[in-house]
Amino acid sequence: MADIVTMPKLGFDMAEGTLVRWVISEGEAVKKGAVLAEIETDKATVEVESNFEGILARHLVPEGEVVPVNTPIAVIAAPGEEVEAAKETLPAKAAPESPVEVVAPVVAAKEALPAKGEEKPSAEGVAPITLALPGEEGHLPGGVKASPVARRMAEERGISLGSIQGSGPGGRVTKKDIEAFQISPVPVSAAAMPAAAVSTAPTTAASIPATPTPTTTVPLNRLRAIIGRRMAESKQRVPHFYVTHEYDMAAMMALREQVNQTLPDDEKTSINDYIVKAAALTLRQFPNLNASLDESANQIIQHGSVNIGIAVAVEGGLLTVVCRDADQKPLRQISAEVRVMVQRARAGKVRPNDIEGSTFSVSNMGMYDVEHFIAILNPPEAAILAVGSAREVPVVKEGQIVPGLRMKATISVDHRVSDGAEAARYMQALAQYIEEPIRLLL
Repeated sequence: MADIVTMPKLGFDMAEGTLVRWVISEGEAVKKGAVLAEIETDKATVEVESNFEGILARHLVPEGEVVPVNTPIAVIAAPGEEVEAAKETLPAKAAPESPVEVVAPVVAAKEALPAKGEEKPSAEGVAPITLALPGEEGHLPGGVKASPVARRMAEERGISLGSIQGSGPGGRVTKKDIEAFQISPVPVSAAAMPAAAVSTAPTTAASIPATPTPTTTVPLNRLRAIIGRRMAESKQRVPHFYVTHEYDMAAMMALREQVNQTLPDDEKTSINDYIVKAAALTLRQFPNLNASLDESANQIIQHGSVNIGIAVAVEGGLLTVVCRDADQKPLRQISAEVRVMVQRARAGKVRPNDIEGSTFSVSNMGMYDVEHFIAILNPPEAAILAVGSAREVPVVKEGQIVPGLRMKATISVDHRVSDGAEAARYMQALAQYIEEPIRLLL
C-alpha cells in the first residue's frame, strides 16, 4: 500500500509553504529520515524528512509551487509496486465540467498543476481535466512569469522582475536569474547635481554643502513581516508583565573557562548553553511557566517536556531553534545540538524538529553588550527569558566597594497564566543554578 506525503505544518500558525526543491527524484529509493524536499515557510527554508520507506513513486507538486498544509505532495510506494496502484491512495476529487482557470496572484493549488495545455492524469473512471493557465498579461503579478522564490528575492533586493530575462520555461524568472542579476549604477547628469558641485568658481572645503543622503525604500521581507505580525498579535492580545533580577556571574564564568580548557575549539561551550540548562532545570519547579494557554478550552496546558526555544539572529530577522528535553541533557550535548541547529538556521536549512515544539524561550543579547532588555512573548508560550551581558561593575560586599561580574535578566510572563510572585520565585530559584553552576554538572 502506497504512502502519501503531505505538506507538513511547521509551526502553529503556518497555513502554506513553497516547495522549493525536490531532493529525491521520482524512482529513487527513500529511507526513513531521509530529506525528501526543501520547504520554504514564512520563517525559513526547512528540510522535510520522510516518515516512510520505499520508492518515491510520484511528485504531486512541482518545484516552486505554493501548497496549503496537509495537501498531498508525493507518493512513496513499496519496491515493485505499480505507480498506477498508488493513485488509488489519493483523495477522490470530483472532476469539473469545464477547464479551471487559475486567477493570479497564484495562490497554493490543492494539487500539483501540470504544464499549460497538458492533461492531468485522472483516477480510474474519471475524465481527464484540462487546466487553462493564465497568460502573461493581466493575470500574473506585474505581467512577468516568475517562481515564488524569485519574486520574494526580487522584492527583498528591490529588483524589478521586468528588467530580468528569465531562463526558465516560457521565459520564467528563476532564483538563479535573480542571483545572477547585477543592478547597473545610475549615471548622474550634471543637471541633476547641486549647483555648488558644477560651479567653476573657486571654493573652499568649508563652503561646499554636504550632499544629503537620499531616502531609500527597503522592501519588507517575508520573515520580517511574519515576525511583525506575530509580535503585534502577542503584544496586543497577551497581557505581559516583567520581572528583572541581577545575578552574580563570577562562578559561572570561571566554570566555563575551566570546562573549555578541556575541550577542542569546535566544541567549546558558551554562556548561553549554561543559561539554557539553568532555565530548564528551574522550570521543573515551576510547571506553570513551562505552559501555554488554551483559550478555546479555557485551560492551561502544563507541558511534560522542557523544550527551550533559543532566539537566533538570521538574515532578515529572528528564528527560534528548539533544544528538546534541555533539563535532561548534559551541558556538552546541549552545546553541540544548539551549535548544529544555529548553523542550519543561518544557512537556511533548518529541519522541522529544529523549530517546532518550544515550551519556554531564551533570548540572549549578551554578545551585543546589552545591559538589559525585555522580550515579547513567543505564542503560545507563557514565558520568555531575556538575558543581558555579564558586566564588570562595582558592587558592595561587607560594606566595601569591590569589582564584580553581574548580569541582568528579565522574564516576560503571560498574566493570564501566572502572576508576579510566581515569576519572582522563578528568578530567585534560577540564581541557585547561575551562581552555583556546579549544580549544572551534577
